[in-house]
Order: sequence, then structure tokens, then C-alpha cells
Amino acid sequence: MTNPAAADLIARSNRLGADPKNTNYAGGNTSAKGTETDPVTGEPVELLWVKGSGGDLGTLQEKGLAVLRLDRMRSLVNVYPGLDREDEMVAAFDYCLHGKGGAAPSIDTAMHGLVDAAHVDHLHPDSGIAIATAADGEELTAKIFGDKVVWVPWRRPGFQLGLDIAAIKEKNPQAIGCILGGHGITAWGDTSEESERNSLWIIDTAAAYIAENGKAEPFGAVRAGFEALPEAERHAKAAALAATIRGLASTDKPMVGHYTDSDVVLDFLASSNAPALAELGTSCPDHFLRTKVKPMLLDLPADASVEDSIARLKELHEAYRADYQAYYDAHATDESPAIRGADPLIVLVPGVGMFSYGANKQTARVAGEFYVNAINVMRGAESLSTYTPISDAEKFRIEYWALEEAKLQRMPKPKTHQGRIAFVTGAASGIGKAIATRLAAEGACVVVADLDLEKAQAAAAELGGADVAIGVAANVADADGVQAAIDATLLAFGGIDLVVNNAGLSLSKPLLETTEKDWDLQHDVMAKGSFLVSKAAAKALIEQGLGGDVVYISSKNSVFAGPNNIAYSATKADQAHQVRLLAVELGEHGVRVNGINPDGVVRGSGIFAAGWGANRAATYGVKEEDLGQFYANRTILKREVVPENVADAVYVLTGPELSRTTGLHIPVDSGVAQAFLR
Repeated sequence: MTNPAAADLIARSNRLGADPKNTNYAGGNTSAKGTETDPVTGEPVELLWVKGSGGDLGTLQEKGLAVLRLDRMRSLVNVYPGLDREDEMVAAFDYCLHGKGGAAPSIDTAMHGLVDAAHVDHLHPDSGIAIATAADGEELTAKIFGDKVVWVPWRRPGFQLGLDIAAIKEKNPQAIGCILGGHGITAWGDTSEESERNSLWIIDTAAAYIAENGKAEPFGAVRAGFEALPEAERHAKAAALAATIRGLASTDKPMVGHYTDSDVVLDFLASSNAPALAELGTSCPDHFLRTKVKPMLLDLPADASVEDSIARLKELHEAYRADYQAYYDAHATDESPAIRGADPLIVLVPGVGMFSYGANKQTARVAGEFYVNAINVMRGAESLSTYTPISDAEKFRIEYWALEEAKLQRMPKPKTHQGRIAFVTGAASGIGKAIATRLAAEGACVVVADLDLEKAQAAAAELGGADVAIGVAANVADADGVQAAIDATLLAFGGIDLVVNNAGLSLSKPLLETTEKDWDLQHDVMAKGSFLVSKAAAKALIEQGLGGDVVYISSKNSVFAGPNNIAYSATKADQAHQVRLLAVELGEHGVRVNGINPDGVVRGSGIFAAGWGANRAATYGVKEEDLGQFYANRTILKREVVPENVADAVYVLTGPELSRTTGLHIPVDSGVAQAFLR
């Protein structure tokens, strides 16, 4: 049973974390102190419950808490070796833990344990950080809050900061919290309700003061020509730039992207002070750990051509990498971790918006959210004073902190397809849905493309939220529709890596009953459709410069002459040869093109359910419900082929094991001798 103090802590944390005005995603930490019976001695023991490393307040659960014996944690003061060795104290927290399980204690544990209050909140609200990063933040703190809130000069989070805040609280019994220079706020209370109330009072009081006393144009006047483009125009330009920018941002390692065109971002980019402020970078550690120390800003007006914008972005990227390398070289010591990559995580394009990047979609999206927080902070600081973030030297000490490196090393090994963006046609059912499901399970971001938008969205929802998959409408026989679907992919995930041409249909008829309309329909969807999808995707794949995969779900009918099947088999043969042709043409760009030849995939198939199954059953003289077993019985292995078998083949073809394979057709038919490749 959850201890009442811990239960109150979780409820308070969830409320505070649910409102972005209070803190950013996974930012800040909260704690509570209480008593439990020690199961070893049977005596009461005072405990500290504190949000563990890497957790999120809004979704915090009991398993996300670290639980420490308060007497042992406070005894660490007696062995504290001083500021130069304070990092050693984090390992010492492990010797203070109580019970089994729980999260790893974070660097802020000392603050929560040493401050003499039953409940403590450390948060990163935009309004509070605005005061914390103002050039005259100490004076503003006194003016805004009186003696209820105390200014604490910047100090890197750690044991010493915990000692400092504990001493400040002891010397200022009237205080309810403090502003941490360059960083955030901390508040406390004797009860959970009081701590929450004090936190919200600091946040709301700071926000109200900024609103009532701030400048009308904190970012300066609007730059002529840098205003936001009309929505349709900026989305079109964003899609046209997305692949190039993602390729640049993935120079050191593959990244997934996220696009934001909120008013906050567009207004900032249109302002005269945006270039200078962007160059100063972010201040709160949570911000720059997610966004890098500063963004890359395109210095062209909104109506610059796509071609000019791409050329300039490439120049700026080269300069950004050199600048980041210089930043690393200037501050690194022999003990510093190796440079983690010199590419920007935030790319700003005036009139268009912001592109943010991360190892997966959630990380990319959150990075963008953090930069929006940074814009809000800069606005607040510039409204009242001058935005003055912590120095690059201090940023480096945190970005390349041994403790931060250890946290990164604890992260789970990525799945085979993490960071890859897959576009699967005909993916709302059958083989396509099985492929989308398998790729998502292996870490890919998936676009479920289907003629039926509602079914596509429903299938995507089954795979997870928008950080995992989206559904789009795609009539693969329509060039404009295909391009719109690819553009939606670029805007949703920043690029594209893996294309599966799976959309199909079939009409089982002998030659004399096959109409011109039948022929055109099947060739439009499969032969022409695959061509249109491959063409639109190849443009983005080439622009990215990251290689990629194109997979055609063809059929054993592409090589086997089955009865009463002229239109379907002919278009499958067309697809099969597209594989060979595109493997040759796209190979120089690192794009591999392969095919899969299934046979008789009855279970879950939209094609078979739509009449093809009944026709094939009549052709072979069997009952429709026995068709799957009929196909299995005629194979060498005597085993039915199901959609998941085809999905397995796509997984293998697009995974790391077959990285040198292109132009291949893999039979997934349980062995049909007549369809053996020769």
C-alpha cells in the first residue's frame, strides 16, 4: 500500500506536471518526507520519496520514485568531500536507498533531502526562468516577491546546491521558495497542499508581473519580409525543405524530425532581435540538454526560393558544425566524454517554422517543445530586462557532465529500426497492416497510407500515438495524392527512409472476360501506383542523402502463370521488373530496392475478402473457407502463408543483416516449385 505522504506527492506531481506553464516535459522534481515502519527493526524510520532520474511529473507513478532513508541521506553531509568532488555523492545515494525497486536517485536528491521541509517542489516554469535569466534577476526577485522568495546565484545542480538552499531556508524562515539563477524555481511547504500552493504562487506572480510590466515588443520590431507565410504556402515550403534539413541534422547519426509552426515560433522568427537571441542559446539545463546550446537559424527572408534556402542551409550547417566543434574544444578536458555530434537539434526557418530532431519522434517533439519554452523565457526576460543565459562554459559542464554521460549510457539499446521512417501503402488491413505493425514494433515511425483515410487512421491508432504512427489517405494511382501523402510524411516525421509498395487489388478473370477497365484499374493501382510512390519517395530519399529501402510486395504470380489471371499477373510482373530497374538506378544513392513474392495470403486479406477469394476458390473447385488450406497443400512445406510471414520478410530485408542486398526477390510462399526464380 502506498504511503500517504507518497500518495500525496504523486497526486501533486501529476497536477503540477499536467500544466505546461508549471514545468516542461520530464523537467523538475518533487519530494515528500514521511515515516514508515522498518521491516527489519520494527521501528519507525523517516523516509524521503523523490521523483527519480528521467521521470516526468505529469505521468509520475510510484515506481518512478526513489525512496531513501532520510537519516542516512543527511549523514552524507559529514562525508561530503567538497565542491570539486561533489559528483561522488550521487553514487553515495545508492547506500541510502530503502526497500527494493524504485527509480535511480537524480542529481537533485540532495536539495530535497537537505531542505528542512516536509514537501519540496523544483520546477522549470517559463515565467520563473524568465526572472532567473534576466540580467538583474536578483533585483527583480526582490521587487516581485519581496522577502517571500530568495535569489540563489547560478550553481550547477548537485550536493552543494542542496546545502546552499537548505541554508537559505534556515536563514529566511519567512521564505516559501527561491529563484535559482539561470535555472528555475524551488518551493516548499509543511504539507503537500502548501508546497503546491507556494509553487503556483511563485509561477503565477512572476507571470502576472511580466504581463503587467513588460515591454510591448520584447523581441523588437517585425523584420520586413520575415513574417509568416500563409499556412498552405509555409507547409508546402516546409515539406520541400524537410528532407534536406533532416539529412543535415543526421550527418553524425540518423535523426527523426518534428515540425512546428505555432504562432510563438513564427512571431519570434519574424522579430528583429531573433538572430541575436538565438545566438545566445538556451539557459535552463533541461532546455539545452534537449535542444543543444543554440539553434541553427536560416538568415533568409520567408519568400526565399526553396533552391536558395537549401543552398544557404548547407552553408550554415557547415558553419554550425565548425562552431560547435570550437565550443567543444574550448571547454573539453582530458576527462570529458567524446563529442556527441556537431549537428543542430533545432533548425529555424523564418516564415516557415521550426524543425526539431531526436533519436525518435517523441524526443524530437519534446526538443521542439523545449525550444518553445526557451522562446517564452527569452520573451519574459527581454520584457523586463535583458536575457542573460548562463555561460557556454557552464553549459558545457552540464552537457558533457560525467553524470549526464552515465545517464545516456543507461538508456536501452535501440531497436533495429529506431530512427527509421516507413511509408506503407495499403496498410489499413491484411499484409500492409501486418508490415506496419512489425516495423512499429521494431522502433520505426510508420505512416499508414490507405485509400480509406478513416481505416488508415484507425490502424495507425492501434500502433500507438502520433509519436509512433499516423494514418494518411493515399490513392496511389493519383500523382497529386501520392505527393500529398509523402509531404504529410515529411511534415510528420521529418523525412522518409523505407517505402513499402503494398497497395493492390485483383480481379480474377480469364482473358476473354477481362475488360479494358479491369486491366487499367489493376495496372493503375499496382504498376502505375508503385511507380508514382517510388518516384515521389525517391526524390526525398536522394535529397536526404541517408540511403534507404524500397520494397515491392509483388507475388509469385509475377513468375508463375496461373489460370484466369491475366491482368493481375501481368501487373505483378511489371512490379517485379521495377524492382530490378530501380535497384540499378537508385543504388548510387545508397537506396536498396527489393521485392517479396507472397502466395495465397488469405487470412486478413482485403483482396480475398472483396471477391478475389470466391473467384479463386471457384477456379480451383474448392470452398472459399478452405482456400487457405488449399494453397498450403500445394506447397512444398504444406504451411499456410499469413500476413505476418510477409511482414517478417520486410523486417529482414530492411534491417541491418542484409545491408548489402538489392535487386532481390524473396519468395514467401511455403515453396511453390513453379515460382522458383531462375
